[in-house]
Amino acid sequence: MRMRFTDRLVVITGAGGGLGRALACGFAREGAGLILTDVDESGMQETASLIGKDGTRCSTYQMNLADETQIHDCAERICRTHPRIDVLFNNAGLAYGEISYTFETLSMEKWARYLTINSIAPLVLAQALRPSLASAKGVILNQSSMASYMPATAYGVTKATLNSITYGMAHCFARDGIRVNAIAPGLMETPAGKAGLSPETYARIQSMQLLKLHGTADDIVTLALFLASDEARFIDCQIVSCDAGNSIRGWRG
Repeated sequence: MRMRFTDRLVVITGAGGGLGRALACGFAREGAGLILTDVDESGMQETASLIGKDGTRCSTYQMNLADETQIHDCAERICRTHPRIDVLFNNAGLAYGEISYTFETLSMEKWARYLTINSIAPLVLAQALRPSLASAKGVILNQSSMASYMPATAYGVTKATLNSITYGMAHCFARDGIRVNAIAPGLMETPAGKAGLSPETYARIQSMQLLKLHGTADDIVTLALFLASDEARFIDCQIVSCDAGNSIRGWRG
């Protein structure tokens, strides 16, 4: 087992389940200490309990990314306790339900909510944690999606916006030696992924892959561990796809 994150501290948002939990377990396996955040307190505590069984040091903070005051208050407490943070993985976001199949009929209020949580909150949180990230010359990873490349849903638009914000973050945070990249997953064979799409849509999207493989959370975790490690020290300002060459690029109709 490689231990690339021994004595390093990793913040993961949306750690209450799914990919966030898989990321927490992946970083823990390689020696990282974890700071977990989620709006779902019970799910977050389940993740903390799971990784704590192996002696991983872990702390948890309940946080709603739709509330800027909560973000700043939570980040202030984290920085006060942890003056050095090596990795921030902005994983939390809205992916299923109305956001994943609507576009032109959404109200301005809903657009504002979706963009706030999926696109702007990662920047706000990163800026609030910047002093601790700067101390470590750390790494920020944003969770994008293949849906960002040709967005035909609100979800795709929020991720396309996050891609642009990622580029801006990379330019701004570089002054502190902080690298900023994003990962754009393709279709993942997860319970949430299958529940969020009809069987027909799932099969159609999967058929667009160049490689006839089933994507898993481990594919994203493996990529994240590399991009967050010193092995990727010269990689910055990139949106890295992990989608088996899926040519559909986000059409969820």
